[in-house]
Amino acid sequence: DTREIKTEVGTQGVNSWGKLGYGGPCPGDGEHRYVFRVYALDMMLNLESGTTRAKAEQAMRGHELAKAETVGKYIRE
Repeated sequence: DTREIKTEVGTQGVNSWGKLGYGGPCPGDGEHRYVFRVYALDMMLNLESGTTRAKAEQAMRGHELAKAETVGKYIRE
C-alpha cells in the first residue's frame, strides 16, 4: 500500500504563560507540582490553534472514554 499516512495530529493550545504550545516546566523557588493528564475521547475535536484550556475541556465534555493523570513534584535547590 503506497497511500500517504498523515502523521501530524493535534492542535496547540495556549499555555499558562499565554503563549502557543508546550513550554516545559520552569519552576521558580520552592516546591512546584506538575499535573499531566491524558484523555481518550470518542471523537476528534475540531479546535482552533490557540484554544484555551477551558474551551478544550468544554469540547471534551461528554466524550471522555477514559483519562489518566500523573503528578510530578519539583524543588529547585
